[in-house]
Amino acid sequence: MAGVVLKDIRKAYGQVKVLHGIDLDIRQGEFVVFVGPSGCGKSTLLRMISGLESITGGEMFIDGQLVNEVPPSRRGIAMVFQSYALYPHMTVYDNMAFGMRIAKESKQEIDRRVRSAAEILQLTPYLDRLPKALSGGQRQRVAIGRAICRNPKVFLFDEPLSNLDAALRVATRIEIAKLNEAMPDTTMIYVTHDQVEAMTLADRIVVLSAGRIEQVGAPLELYERPHNLFVARFIGSPAMNIIPATITETGETTTVSLRGGKSVRLPIATAATEKGKAASFGVRPEDLSIATGDEYLFEGQVSIVEALGEVTLLYIEGLADQEPIIAKIPGILDAKKGHAMRFAADPAKLHLFDAEGKTYRK
Repeated sequence: MAGVVLKDIRKAYGQVKVLHGIDLDIRQGEFVVFVGPSGCGKSTLLRMISGLESITGGEMFIDGQLVNEVPPSRRGIAMVFQSYALYPHMTVYDNMAFGMRIAKESKQEIDRRVRSAAEILQLTPYLDRLPKALSGGQRQRVAIGRAICRNPKVFLFDEPLSNLDAALRVATRIEIAKLNEAMPDTTMIYVTHDQVEAMTLADRIVVLSAGRIEQVGAPLELYERPHNLFVARFIGSPAMNIIPATITETGETTTVSLRGGKSVRLPIATAATEKGKAASFGVRPEDLSIATGDEYLFEGQVSIVEALGEVTLLYIEGLADQEPIIAKIPGILDAKKGHAMRFAADPAKLHLFDAEGKTYRK
């Protein structure tokens, strides 16, 4: 199996630049997930790795081989698409075996690989069925099994669960996680817009925005230590609350004045030159708690209550011109629209960003 190395990869369609110098080293055996908003270039980058899109500039290596001009069939990759792309007149067995038959593999080797892949994906009872007799999740597993049978160097997944309903997404996501465990030396690259998929499947997440990499790191690293405002708001659901602030005291700790007059001391070091500068104060909805005393971050009125059972989402207004702040409180909460409430948070869980959106390091 192999790794993938991207060096200053660029893509343009005529005068329209889509990717602006992507540098990334994906190690053998890693499960890497590309995430980002629609149009950020994540699917384009995946298709360039597969060879389905040409490379405008830079160098791409798979298993140490420069593949800029290598056709898809010779890159040693297998790709699983959003659509299952199964042959409707062929059985599950024949769909999984088709690529190997084209490659003129022996019947014994084809049978061994098909049955091995079917065992991994729990498809053995369905090998004689046609795709129309399968559920959506089973069809997608057949598509994954077809990729496994090719014995590729790298697996590419382009939003493979996007066509499934909620229950099937969960079940198939678990199957992909099990597949990753069963093939620990296989490199997998996965594109999704679903944060749950990214956070639960990835060894590392690559956050893309407007054709550039914003941050690369382990899921919890991105969640706990975002490099900038974009990553802070993109990772996590609901998104991190961002409140305009001004730095009033600097040193080993920093005091900021939130819009609305409340001052908060943070365990974040800043230089004396930062005093008086505009900043953004960040707190995740799940890090907020209801304050019972005079120590609180802010107060406001409840405008919306979303009771979800395991958690209650409160939308809080009244902090100057700030958009509603969301608090994610565990359990069922007896809160009504119009209630005035105060909220607190552990200072260690708070974030501070400069005027350009870059984080102040903790």
